[in-house]
Amino acid sequence: MQPKEIESVHRRYLQLEKRMSFSVFATQLFLFLVFLGLWELLARTNTINALIFSYPTKIWAQFWLQLQDGSLLPHVGLTVWETIIGFLLGTILGTVMATIIWWSPFLSRVLEPYLVIANSMPKVALGPVFIVGFGPGLLSVIAMGCAISIIITTINVYTSFKEVNQNYVKVVQTLGGSKRQIFTLVILPATIPTLLATLKVNVGLSWVGVIVGEFLVSQQGLGYLIIYGFQVFNFTLVMMSLAIIAVIATLMYQGVAYVERLLTSQFK
Repeated sequence: MQPKEIESVHRRYLQLEKRMSFSVFATQLFLFLVFLGLWELLARTNTINALIFSYPTKIWAQFWLQLQDGSLLPHVGLTVWETIIGFLLGTILGTVMATIIWWSPFLSRVLEPYLVIANSMPKVALGPVFIVGFGPGLLSVIAMGCAISIIITTINVYTSFKEVNQNYVKVVQTLGGSKRQIFTLVILPATIPTLLATLKVNVGLSWVGVIVGEFLVSQQGLGYLIIYGFQVFNFTLVMMSLAIIAVIATLMYQGVAYVERLLTSQFK
């Protein structure tokens, strides 16, 4: 094919891709609006229990009221701060642990069964331990957010390290490369897609850990609002808190996806 023909084909491909992206977004928006409309209709016609499930306009009114009186933002800010710290700690410490295990074959053989056992344990059951160890405050909530993602991060990243094509490793070894050079030049670059995928998973896991931690000890935060809403039968407050969590978690996920696109474009 001539260069002009290749450029024309590429241009048509980009146009089709843009149309597909717009169609996907429009369909997603349509389904979301239909969901909200049906929810509102079913609640107002008493088809579903409005006391338990509330409905979108009432949730919005609750959100706007608490936003105006200034009582909402401290809760949102605290939970987001705890989640980001737990998310970063879980990802960084898990990656460091995976690196240490990969670096030492002896440690790999010793610790691998323990990682499997730790991954099978329900992390939320460690809540009382963290409360006793770190006190009933911010540290115990962050520890819960970190604990729920650190083991799965370690396992995923370590498995990805082991699955790197050994032919690349042998090439570096043949050229006299050290283990550090093998790691930095071969292992780490080859596992970037796995690291990014793990970041996406950790977004959700960190939110779960932090909210559970706030259920147990916090006197502030979105998890506290959920528990408080259940206690006083204000399910609109509960649904509003869940909606805020969904929105912020989606934004965090999209932020990771944006970083992934940037890194992917650099490596092309």
